[in-house]
Amino acid sequence: MAINLQKGQRISLVKENGSTLQNVCVGVNWGAIEKKSWLGSVTKEAVDLDASCLLFDDAKNSLDVVYFGQLKSKDGAVKHSGDDLTGDLSGDDGLDNEIITLDFSKLSSNVQSVAFVLNSYKGQDFGTIPFASIRIYEGTPSRVNEVFATYNIAKGDNFGGHVAMVMGVFYKKNGEWKFNAIGEPTRDKKLQDTVETVRQNYL
Repeated sequence: MAINLQKGQRISLVKENGSTLQNVCVGVNWGAIEKKSWLGSVTKEAVDLDASCLLFDDAKNSLDVVYFGQLKSKDGAVKHSGDDLTGDLSGDDGLDNEIITLDFSKLSSNVQSVAFVLNSYKGQDFGTIPFASIRIYEGTPSRVNEVFATYNIAKGDNFGGHVAMVMGVFYKKNGEWKFNAIGEPTRDKKLQDTVETVRQNYL
């Protein structure tokens, strides 16, 4: 049974059978912007959204950033599928354009928080994108076992006028990993600004 979290909800990653979640995926699917000319013809404007993963220690120091320029964390626990520069040009294909995978068993022991963020590389407003959905789930890039959180940022009233957001944060408490579904836009323009926003406000 999927756990579809509301923004701000927190959950433990210990499952009903007593086992602990090991593999998490964050998938982002979005579409290119349609533009109609005064003659009625339709053109597509590519949309470059960037999913990134930020690793912090217990003192809120940034340890590592996995993004389109570094597709794997130093400890090998986090992997990025690669940069998608366009979005779906032919309508929603239902597939994630970018996927980040996290294997908790490989995380360095000093990692205390793992945050997932999304930035619009060219500054294209989330509210202008025809569809953009996020899902955070247990499984692999090709198999969804259980969904923890979903966000529809193209249709969300609070996302218009923003080009960055914090999707969610996994954090360690008393030796146990938990998840905070955040789903909030930020005023940041660049990834490095979002790293600082997460460090100051979401850990």
